[in-house]
Amino acid sequence: MAKRRIGILTGGGDVPGLNAVIKSVTYRGSENDIEVVGLRRGWEALTHVNLEDPASRSHYIIPLNRDNTRTIDRSGGTVLHSSRTNPSKMKKLPDHLVSNDFPASLSTKGGIATRTWDVTGQVLANLSGLGIDHLIAIGGDDTLSYAARLNDLGVKIIAIPKTMDNDVRNTEYCIGFSTAITRASDAIQRQRTTVGSHERIGIFRVFGRDAGFTALYTAYATSIRCVIPEYKFDLDKLIQLLVEEKRANPSNYALVVLSEGAAWEGYEVQEYGEPDAYGHRKKASVAESFADEIKRRVGEETITSDLTYDLRSGNPDFMDKLVALTFGNMAYDAILEGKTGRMSALVEGRYDLVRIPDAKLGPRKLDVANTYNTERYRPIYGNKRGLPIFLNRAS
Repeated sequence: MAKRRIGILTGGGDVPGLNAVIKSVTYRGSENDIEVVGLRRGWEALTHVNLEDPASRSHYIIPLNRDNTRTIDRSGGTVLHSSRTNPSKMKKLPDHLVSNDFPASLSTKGGIATRTWDVTGQVLANLSGLGIDHLIAIGGDDTLSYAARLNDLGVKIIAIPKTMDNDVRNTEYCIGFSTAITRASDAIQRQRTTVGSHERIGIFRVFGRDAGFTALYTAYATSIRCVIPEYKFDLDKLIQLLVEEKRANPSNYALVVLSEGAAWEGYEVQEYGEPDAYGHRKKASVAESFADEIKRRVGEETITSDLTYDLRSGNPDFMDKLVALTFGNMAYDAILEGKTGRMSALVEGRYDLVRIPDAKLGPRKLDVANTYNTERYRPIYGNKRGLPIFLNRAS
């Protein structure tokens, strides 16, 4: 009788804690004589692997065991690597699939027509060919949106949320968030000496395309101002607040942290480059634009620091390692129970299994009314009694 086999993949941006999930699932599998295979480069493993080609197979499929996962949880990143592949909208087919007849669609944006292919049929065939009984998908909104689609098609799948933006629905916490806030807080505290030495306004940019969790919680921990995508700020008002704060500070400096998706009234976030597999383009730095406005309007000098990629690098902190290990073990328990279409989560501060989020609802947003002071551009510190540990309930 063939052994049960679990597949596991990581998609989208890396965050600290992913390797802890991979190790926990692998170790649990060894205790139950269940095979665990790693799928390299996220969904690309299931769109690009050629099961008839040993080189392709060994490149994308890695048998996992206690020996080759023993020390992986000690470092960040993902040993399975990652990509932003979207199997339902492939812009280019791998060579061995070029002659296949996949559903195609044509879209036009900016006068440029783009053809994409939906290779979901091949993904299903590869899962079957690999003998994968259950799949664990670790990712953010984009990765998990495709996981939900596979679940609808009958694939047994369990999701684990990860993103330092902390904006996956149905959970209060995503792997990577705590380390991101720890990194941002440390960087800002270090850079106070430089900003203060030069008597400037320090502007820090962090990730947060659609939601301001990373900026708000960094501001909460460092006691500085912040601006978030959920609320367009008054440019002149914020500049005046920063100038007043700078002049009242004995060291003559002030600090503010901006989400990458933040904007003031009348400002449109600029994007550039080719869209990725899920339609996202890179955002021009709102921090640089804000710095230019400060110089132009009040003549103050600034120091701008982009903290984005540094926040997802390096080893996980205690919180991310704890949650990652627990989410991984919850996913494994769910597989033993035969569950599908569920996601490891924190709800009301407690671990739980919830539905994989509906992609049509988009990312989770901050509860602005209860967390963000729109007059002072600061977190709200009062009235926290009864809230879960991460202050915003799952939505």
